Amino acid sequence: MTTTTNTTIWHGGTPDLARLTEAGATSMPGFLGIEFVAVGDDWLTARMPVTERTRQPYGRLHGGASVALAETVASVAAMATLDPAVSAAVGMEINANHLRPAGDGYVHATARAESLGRTSQVWTIRIIDAAERLVCIARMTAAVIPAQRGAVAAA
Repeated sequence: MTTTTNTTIWHGGTPDLARLTEAGATSMPGFLGIEFVAVGDDWLTARMPVTERTRQPYGRLHGGASVALAETVASVAAMATLDPAVSAAVGMEINANHLRPAGDGYVHATARAESLGRTSQVWTIRIIDAAERLVCIARMTAAVIPAQRGAVAAA
């Protein structure tokens, strides 16, 4: 008989997707239409519409919007691995390779941890289009810092 252990990286249980979306509703994620749509034991996915707010002048998804989506999903995922009473995660560095244009519809970004260290975390983010083609691959490093009083928890 095989026993499987269901392990998760999330502090305090699986993040509530509706709460994550709501937390960003009045800031950049809300302005760009970013919504959290799926979560697994070690990954988090958000989507963003390709609209007039996220397109460049030539009608394709703006690279900066892709980076904003990547940093949003990775930052929220990083926060959700930490005890908000003790630590917070803040972005230190992000890089992205834009591999193909994305037109209408939604792009989906999935963040997976590469390293969950005591003082830093590294996340890889894959952004795909509606046809599930890789549009962008990004990597974000977050610093783990002491929590500040009054800070908003990741849910």
